[in-house]
Amino acid sequence: MLRRFWLLFAQAVTVLLALMFIIATLKPQWLQRQGQFGRQLAEPIVALREVSPGISHGHAESSYAEAAQKAMPAVVNVFSSKDGSLPPDPRAKDPLFRYFFGDRNNRKQQEQPASNLGSGVIVSSEGYILTNQHVVDGADQIEVALADGRTASAKVIGIDPETDLAVLKVNMTNLPTITLGRIEQTRVGDVVLAIGNPFGVGQTVTMGIVSALGRNHLGINTFENFIQTDAPINPGNSGGALVDVNGNLLGINTAIYSRSGGSLGIGFAIPVSTARSVLESIITTGTVTRGWIGVEPQDVTPEIAESFGLDQKSGAIVAGVLKSGPADRAGIKPGDILTNVNGQEITDTTRLLNVIAQIKPGTSAKVHLVRKGHQIDIDVMIGKRPPPPKQAPDDSGGDQPDDDGG
Repeated sequence: MLRRFWLLFAQAVTVLLALMFIIATLKPQWLQRQGQFGRQLAEPIVALREVSPGISHGHAESSYAEAAQKAMPAVVNVFSSKDGSLPPDPRAKDPLFRYFFGDRNNRKQQEQPASNLGSGVIVSSEGYILTNQHVVDGADQIEVALADGRTASAKVIGIDPETDLAVLKVNMTNLPTITLGRIEQTRVGDVVLAIGNPFGVGQTVTMGIVSALGRNHLGINTFENFIQTDAPINPGNSGGALVDVNGNLLGINTAIYSRSGGSLGIGFAIPVSTARSVLESIITTGTVTRGWIGVEPQDVTPEIAESFGLDQKSGAIVAGVLKSGPADRAGIKPGDILTNVNGQEITDTTRLLNVIAQIKPGTSAKVHLVRKGHQIDIDVMIGKRPPPPKQAPDDSGGDQPDDDGG
């Protein structure tokens, strides 16, 4: 019996060895798969490349985390309200929010006094904050919320409606401040980050590039020299920061060009050079003082040049002169074409406004003009630009540039 059992065992081992020999000869991968089965449980089925332990994506050249972390603490949320009301929930305008929570909540929001939501940038450890004038316009109460959770009431130090800038001040210690960049070193195509509080969701960073520099003739402000960017800017971003890849302030986000009210990739920011000039003037004098000569200018277009028989194809033609104003006293007349002021070429009305505005009131400026084909130089004593009249809100529709926040 034992002998028979041993014979059967020997035959079975022989057959098994024969099978393994055949498999090893014809299908060796079968044996390889079986041998590595335990190891396959811990390894991927296919070869994959994985970052080594300890290497962080945040230090890659494609990341802007360091720039964002440098600038974000200095960007604040600005809540302004009238009649002591609190800002309404921004979600009340969302159809999906109304679907779940009903119009009852929406009606409650509509019954609240008017309020506004925007952003601001701390530019000084003394508590000075730059924001948009339309964010705080007519507000009875202003409150700012820092990224670290602190809140404080803010006071309006001064406003400049002609650039849509305002300067606020808070009495707080250990304030984070932003570093001012240099707009003259900025180029079209540079990467920029927009930081603000869109739709009240909380501090948000978006990325884009500088699409254009020196944008004007948009009808947003009197003095326009905008940075155009495709970094997404939405309602609530007004007064927030546009920064470079080093976290330095390049501009104050102000408006968007939109059909729907949301970002379409065309946003505008006031350059830091303009914002700094307004800030320093307001802190020093409480207002912004600009030069003025008292003329109503128009661009010299090819049609105007042809109708008047002018050889001049650029400049600003004087359509009207304010009686007893600086230009009138100097002898400037309607029909004159202003081509140069203090050596600076005048190409259009925007250029004329900007050049004159930068001249200190009470000083003399040499104006070069063309009158009936003759070149004339006239000295004009620059006056102080009067404050702009109060204007009713523009309710026109269409694809117009809109204030983005509030």
